[in-house]
Amino acid sequence: MRFSILPTLANSELSIAQVRAAHQAELDAIARYCRLTNYLAAAQIYLKDNFLLKEPLKSEHIKDCLLGHWGTCPGINLIYVHLNCLIQHHDISLFLVAEAGHGTPAMLANLYLERSLQAFYPELTLDANGLATLIRGFSSRCGFLNHDYAGEELGYALAVAFGAVMDNPDLIVACVISDQEAETGATATAWDSYKLIDPAKSGAVLPILHLNGDKTIYAAMSDIELQQRFTGYGYQVRIVGSQKNQFDKDSATQNALDLNVDLYGSLDWAYREICRIQQAARLGQAITQPKFPLLIVRSPKDWTGIQEIDRASIKESHRSHQIPAKDVKTNPQQLQLLEDWLRSYKIEELFDQQGCPIREILNLCPQDKQRMGCHVHISGEGVYKPLNLPNIFDFAIPIQTKSCSHEEDQFSSTEQIGKYIKTVIEQNPQTFRIFCPDQLESSNLSALLEVNHHNDHGSIQSDDLQVSLRKERMLEFFSQHTCQGWLQGYLLTGRHGLFLSHEASLNSIISMMNQHARFLKLSKTLPWRSRSVGFAQSSVASLNYLAVSTPWQQEYSDFSQQSSSFINAVLTQKAEIVRVYLPPDANCLITTIAHCLNTTDQINLILTSADPMPQWLTMAEAIAHCRAGASIWHWASTDQGINPDVVLVGIGDRSTVEVMAAAHILREEIPALRVRVVNVTDLRVLEEDAENSQHLDKEMFEALFTRDRPVIINFHGTLAVLEQLFFGRPNSDRFQLNGDQGEVISSFAQNLRHGTSRFHLIIQAIRLVAPHNPSVAARATERVNYYKHILAERYRSSQKLGSDRAPPKWS
Repeated sequence: MRFSILPTLANSELSIAQVRAAHQAELDAIARYCRLTNYLAAAQIYLKDNFLLKEPLKSEHIKDCLLGHWGTCPGINLIYVHLNCLIQHHDISLFLVAEAGHGTPAMLANLYLERSLQAFYPELTLDANGLATLIRGFSSRCGFLNHDYAGEELGYALAVAFGAVMDNPDLIVACVISDQEAETGATATAWDSYKLIDPAKSGAVLPILHLNGDKTIYAAMSDIELQQRFTGYGYQVRIVGSQKNQFDKDSATQNALDLNVDLYGSLDWAYREICRIQQAARLGQAITQPKFPLLIVRSPKDWTGIQEIDRASIKESHRSHQIPAKDVKTNPQQLQLLEDWLRSYKIEELFDQQGCPIREILNLCPQDKQRMGCHVHISGEGVYKPLNLPNIFDFAIPIQTKSCSHEEDQFSSTEQIGKYIKTVIEQNPQTFRIFCPDQLESSNLSALLEVNHHNDHGSIQSDDLQVSLRKERMLEFFSQHTCQGWLQGYLLTGRHGLFLSHEASLNSIISMMNQHARFLKLSKTLPWRSRSVGFAQSSVASLNYLAVSTPWQQEYSDFSQQSSSFINAVLTQKAEIVRVYLPPDANCLITTIAHCLNTTDQINLILTSADPMPQWLTMAEAIAHCRAGASIWHWASTDQGINPDVVLVGIGDRSTVEVMAAAHILREEIPALRVRVVNVTDLRVLEEDAENSQHLDKEMFEALFTRDRPVIINFHGTLAVLEQLFFGRPNSDRFQLNGDQGEVISSFAQNLRHGTSRFHLIIQAIRLVAPHNPSVAARATERVNYYKHILAERYRSSQKLGSDRAPPKWS
């Protein structure tokens, strides 16, 4: 690596005069670069013509709809160009992560200048035509540059940055956190992420807290408060831009110059601190509780923009946050203010006659793969590699009897999948991680605890905590937001992971899931992600959730874990993006996990239970069943399921146990009632969706569920999900739906209260079949009343004894 001539200063104040004297020419070029990017950002917000201001600004040059956020753009532009200089000074691998939305015009301006946009969109050339395409295209209804990835939850850019550097030892990710973003819970928990990063084996994140607000807590904090806050988090903090001079009009110009110089020296210092910590760790002399650098950059919100409109101050106010002048198309005074603003950048000094930026500015941009917008970890150039997956038959559970009456034939699906995932980790030691909110042991995944470098917080001494936290392949951290952010950063930089959680806890990250789904959906429409445009295809590993279901049992958390509504949220996304799997036993779970780990550009939700459960299918049968997504279990049906009176459907492992028990009792006690048993493991095959190539078409749907026979469905989730899935199917009134009704109740009453027990299913089947089958009708009254009595007895017994054990031997 190449180092600049700046000295390494420990905790003393950087000398602005010293930096300026050593690098005046480069600092002047940086100032001109910022003039240009600030102009480009403002022009994207306002202009649809006259992009080089070769004639007086007119109303027809202004966009009809003004969108975007101006206030944060100058600060981002300054940070971006200084990061470019850092890359070139030290020849390092670095890219920037910033929250989507607010700084988009600034990010696009910089990506345009460094030719990263042109690598993907050849029409964005560095001339008048490319400039027009860039400025006109931003936030235009027919433009190609819009806020497609914004609009959901803010705050997890920092967690994504930390996920990106895991197992990437040569990578530095700079993360710009806005003052608004810093107030979110997701960011609050992510500050501690560095404690789980091993500097010997992973890269580093450089957090840059950008304060330029007028109404946020962080912007209002004094320099001393900020220093204390982030020193308490464990960082080594430098504040760039003094708070005391921000409102001094007389020194505004000098403050801007000083900010430029201060940031130049501070970034160099931060890089050297990162190198010092990493070098010590990689030489076997790891620093105990190392203090990674953190920069706090204060920049004025009105910086270089309009200061006052109609006697209302824009300076340092909310009016500069989005669109400083909103009526420029109809108000001549505001139009003049806008023209004065745009011309203040003196763009005639920054472009040549062809509309290309001058060479002095372009020389500040790194070249080729060093460009942040074309970095190998974000452009998709050959980063993704499939996992080396073990043979699933090595983990198969032998099936002795297909019954739930023998406890010796019951296994915990999660215990078995833990053995499979342990082998996946061992065979992919640098490209696979598990992200888990502290639920490995409670989910019966004890096999994973045998993997080296698990961060077992309870078995380590406090002095060893920092070292132990950084060495795990399974990151246990109680914040769902942070785990999700880590995993997204890990996946988007070419690796693989698994998010393990209790099902109910996933509700807290619904908006993050939606945002990732939106990204995947949008990416499928981009031509450069589906064909070579100087880069390889940009697939990313699927985001896989393994949700251990708790709505149907109480293990340790009273009523706090009773929710299955994450399925509802997931199903709002298209089937090509999101799949939901409910494997009925361990072999099906192993098959499903292996399939999901081998997919790309999807979100997969897999639901299972931790308790010992009956096993139904051999591994070969499980593969065939999961490939179909839904199938008839011939061996559990009357006469292989031919010509049934009723179809019993199980969706979910616990729901399937009740279906199997009901089918067995009906075959034994009322043989005249012909039963077909169907199990569904891929929930989305039920949809009538022409765009879903894996759905059951009309012929296959009727082959599975018959054309006119009654169908009783026992479902793990809510009834609203089933109603959504069966919408549009003919004769929908013949479907009897049973599932989670959203009640928060004690576990021993779950099946009884929700109407999903085997006895409810038997009563439903008899009632539905009796009108069409005289043999069943002859016994219907006696049998229905008998099972009503059984239900009443079970309910009284469960309340008295507090037991939710399933009845023995199918009874």
